[in-house]
Amino acid sequence: MKFNRLDDCRVEIPAFGGMRVPGLVFADQRLLEEASRDESLRQVVNVAHLPGILGRSMAMPDMHWGYGFPIGGVAAFDLDEGVISPGGVGYDINCGVRLMRTGLEADDLRPRLRDLVERLYQDIPTGVGRAGPLKLTRSEIKKVLIQGAGWAVRQGLGTEADLEHTEDRGAMPGADPDVLSDRAVERGLQQLGTLGSGNHFLEIGVVDEIFDPAAAEVFGLFQGQVTVMIHSGSRGLGYQVCDDFLQVMGRAAAKQGIELPDRQLACAYAGSEPGRRYFAAMASAANYAWANRQVIMHWAGESFEKALGLSPRDLKMALVYDVAHNIAKKETHRVEGEERRVCVHRKGATRALPAGHPALPSAYAGVGQPVLIPGDMGRASYVLVGAPGAMAESFGSCCHGAGRLLSRTAAKKAARGRSIGRELEDQGIVVRYTGRNTLAEEMPEAYKNVSQVVEVVHRAGLARKVARLSPLGVIKG
Repeated sequence: MKFNRLDDCRVEIPAFGGMRVPGLVFADQRLLEEASRDESLRQVVNVAHLPGILGRSMAMPDMHWGYGFPIGGVAAFDLDEGVISPGGVGYDINCGVRLMRTGLEADDLRPRLRDLVERLYQDIPTGVGRAGPLKLTRSEIKKVLIQGAGWAVRQGLGTEADLEHTEDRGAMPGADPDVLSDRAVERGLQQLGTLGSGNHFLEIGVVDEIFDPAAAEVFGLFQGQVTVMIHSGSRGLGYQVCDDFLQVMGRAAAKQGIELPDRQLACAYAGSEPGRRYFAAMASAANYAWANRQVIMHWAGESFEKALGLSPRDLKMALVYDVAHNIAKKETHRVEGEERRVCVHRKGATRALPAGHPALPSAYAGVGQPVLIPGDMGRASYVLVGAPGAMAESFGSCCHGAGRLLSRTAAKKAARGRSIGRELEDQGIVVRYTGRNTLAEEMPEAYKNVSQVVEVVHRAGLARKVARLSPLGVIKG
């Protein structure tokens, strides 16, 4: 394939062969070279073959090889003539990030940090297949799948303000639990309020640099402040939804005469029965994920209070925002000068709405949506704010993290003979984890440099830097 470098942040892949639109990769030269080591650029090309795709097949600077779509991939499809694809959403539906601020300062927390991390690790279930203390009935889980985070708030596990500061108020419309398989529902009955494994985490951080004081003030962030970030998704329920519908969509694509450059791009026309059923199932799993992060947030607040002997008034924990990754959403965008309803697939990508967008909560209407970009255990995470360039160029989308540089197998090989936990401790970062290989697979060197990734989207005008957060303590599955 050929590349046309448009500027220091953008590379175009001109349409060739069966591509219906060009590709657009947001990357500087180093990140482009890193992406060239795997098949993610080929996946950008493959996505451009799908019926009804609009604009360009895009990839964010944290891109890497995924199932079907690249992780970091963004593509919008016409609702009448376009498709919807489970590979464009991913297995962990609505894997997302939730950031909370506190009234604490890092210098005051450090003497109690180890006790706090231990308390969080004991109170929040982590690890593969781990069940939580909430045991749902089948009738109750249906409510979760429709109401999302609102279900948790109605159980006393949060407040109305939490919903106001969650994307879609924590409940995506169009959910229908009746289209889920029995196996998907079964996997969700005991996993609500659990962190999971792999790259999922709960991180205690400190605001160590402010780039945009005005936006930081609106978000309630200040220098030296203790923050809490949660990264988790829809657990086994979402995985099963994806697995079930990949088979359904494979048959649908063949029946509907859709030619696929890669069978992992199994899809159906969005308005067809299989397309509508997948959307309803995906929305249900997305709502489960929002409820999951809401429950974890509430329990994390209780852990802080117990470990530090604080009242809620002293802790002042509040939700800054919750953003979704791995999702397909029906949205209105301007395409070739006209307003159109489209289905935007964001796989390893997140929304980045600018000031004035009607979907913003009232508190952020004048500044824009918080965009949360986690890094790795040993470096930093970032808070950005959506910028007009995202609406003009990427269907309101931005990167979602640092992006893997090494596979899990390669990371474990690179970590042989090292103590990753000790290395993090030497940096002053307290880590608690489940699973022998977790730290090796998630070692900082396994990821791209998040600061470089963030700099690309900042310079490209998709989002502006607001604050940088450095890790103090981490729990992982």
